[in-house]
Amino acid sequence: MTLTVQQMREHLQLYFVMGSLNCIHDPVETLASAICGGVTMFQFREKGKGSLLGESRIHYAKTLQALCKENNIPFIVNDDVSLSLALDADGVHIGQDDEDACLVRRRMGNKIVGISAHTLDEARKACEQGADYIGVGPIYPTSTKHDTFPVQGTTIIREMRAMGIEIPLVGIGGVTQDNGAEVMSAGADGIAVISEISKAGDVRKAAARLKEIAVAGGQR
Repeated sequence: MTLTVQQMREHLQLYFVMGSLNCIHDPVETLASAICGGVTMFQFREKGKGSLLGESRIHYAKTLQALCKENNIPFIVNDDVSLSLALDADGVHIGQDDEDACLVRRRMGNKIVGISAHTLDEARKACEQGADYIGVGPIYPTSTKHDTFPVQGTTIIREMRAMGIEIPLVGIGGVTQDNGAEVMSAGADGIAVISEISKAGDVRKAAARLKEIAVAGGQR
């Protein structure tokens, strides 16, 4: 899947990140409902104690990937470049402590490469390394991802835009229906969430509300 910058911005509007451990409902049903609600991009993030391994992990990934493909939603694999290539996924998302980004760019070819950035220097480097988008955060406190990085707030997004970072940006970390508009107004192209959708009583309704927030914020 090769996207223009504008298409990338549109797909980042509501970026759902999920692993089986994050869900209170069946994971496949959770993703299906989230897609019905308006999710525009999905990241397969199966990690942590008790997560699926081996063939079970691959089968699970393929099932979620098929759902995304049916709905023209980019399927991104978290951290694992080899798995992403094996699945012929649409792309991969890497952090600052993962495989060298320049090498990842070469391995992934024209597929999507997302890179996490927590500072202006990291954002600039991500641009130089060929990132298609940057995941900025953690914006707010979160219990889902145990980052060692301090909470950034929306200021970091504003600073990146003010310093000429024009690459598509998505804010992640503690983003909710209550603060999503702040992330968008700071200059993000979208919001990335885990628990706000995966642990919602009504997944479709939660996704729909977040999509409304993202779309409204994108019309700034």
